[in-house]
Amino acid sequence: MRQITLGPFNRVEGDLEVHLAVREERIVAAQVNSPLFRGFEQILEGKAPSDALVITPRICGICSVAQSMAAAAALADAMQLQMPRNGELVTNLILASENLADHLSHFYLFFMPDFAREAYAARPWHEHVAARFRALSGSAAAEVLRARAEFLHLMGTLAGKWPHTLTLQPGGSSRAVEPGERLRLLALLAQFRRFLEQRLYGDSLERIAALSSREELEAWRAQAAWHQSDLRTFLHLAEQLDLYAVGRGSERYLSYGAYPLQQERLFARGVWDRGAARSLDLAAIAEDISHSWMQGDKLSLPPAQGRTHPDENRPGAYSWCKAPRLNGEVMEVGALARQLVDGQSLIRDLVARGGGSVATRVIARLLEIARVLLAMEDWLRALQSDKPYCAFAKMPIEAQGVGLVEAARGSLGHWLRVHKGRIANYQIIAPTTWNFSPRDAQGVPGALEQALVGVPMAAGEEDPVLVQHIVRSFDPCMVCTVH
Repeated sequence: MRQITLGPFNRVEGDLEVHLAVREERIVAAQVNSPLFRGFEQILEGKAPSDALVITPRICGICSVAQSMAAAAALADAMQLQMPRNGELVTNLILASENLADHLSHFYLFFMPDFAREAYAARPWHEHVAARFRALSGSAAAEVLRARAEFLHLMGTLAGKWPHTLTLQPGGSSRAVEPGERLRLLALLAQFRRFLEQRLYGDSLERIAALSSREELEAWRAQAAWHQSDLRTFLHLAEQLDLYAVGRGSERYLSYGAYPLQQERLFARGVWDRGAARSLDLAAIAEDISHSWMQGDKLSLPPAQGRTHPDENRPGAYSWCKAPRLNGEVMEVGALARQLVDGQSLIRDLVARGGGSVATRVIARLLEIARVLLAMEDWLRALQSDKPYCAFAKMPIEAQGVGLVEAARGSLGHWLRVHKGRIANYQIIAPTTWNFSPRDAQGVPGALEQALVGVPMAAGEEDPVLVQHIVRSFDPCMVCTVH
């Protein structure tokens, strides 16, 4: 058996190492290491509760709005504060802006450049793909960065700045939207829609969002040449490289539900467990530290009772990442989980046929862009300028709160306890903490560790591109993982 260590990974937010055990040209075991401890939860201890709105967005510059929203939601829960409808609409728009910008960046700038590698130089599609997606020099990069920057003007208008906005508050948004601004924002969405429909999809958002089965997807793909749109290009590559057959993880998926509006959500909350939907029991979430460089006599605790104190000498540990579990089970989070739990029929059909593969993760992400942008148009039109955007309340001296949101990469939770008016404990479980967790006390590997087992590796291969595809299909954010 030979051992291979991959890392650091380029085009990944933060530090990541993957240790592989290979036997007979197959990966038989994997260990995923988050090698950088940051300690934001310790920074928050003793601070005023409202300081979480300033500190937690600094966890990450890519998904700072998601961290802001989770902190605001935890504070609102502690204060028993109900957000007005305008506040829900605007905070949904702000979070959706960040999430869609993240999805777009991941596909074009992080994931697709791997297909321009020299490992694929002999493939008949390589020349076109390299010209389009090669890192920095490909034609897609300039187009996408321009479209993304123009789209994020919506964030600037609604949130003041990005990253690290202070507009998001426990009771909603601190900034009202004027009627004239709403028209300008609708124009920005229309401009972004044109880019998506012309370059990413080669079809209308409505047509993409309505795809309901693998047969429909393949029939749609066959209606034009494989290089006619970037989605068709990916589908062609997924078929050529059999990306529907690699990267399957635990086959259990979790979503906190996304974009709430008047007691409902655009995407449902729940669990998809190997072909069956079930409700989510938040009390069943616990973090295991048996293989984490963390202090603690108890190996598994609910996040509200957990602590994040480092112990770099812990026996058997190999990562700064804890191991979140639901009822002791490994869960995968992200766009694939959201669409499965929500019942989107194309994604459920793809998973029923081939599981949660590299291809299905990417397709779910691109499908979600279309579905969310359509909702954003409705949210903007629904704003009422003469109605309140924010509610207010006083933080109790003693309180507890939980803030749950869906970031681009998946389920993000903040657990807050206030004692004598100060933060006594603050715990965070980020999406990549779920997906890139180490083994638990029962020795069960995390989602990525499971997804890498069985992957073929040629004799002498030291940097397998297929491993890169699998890792990036999860869109990891390691700085959030180790917060």
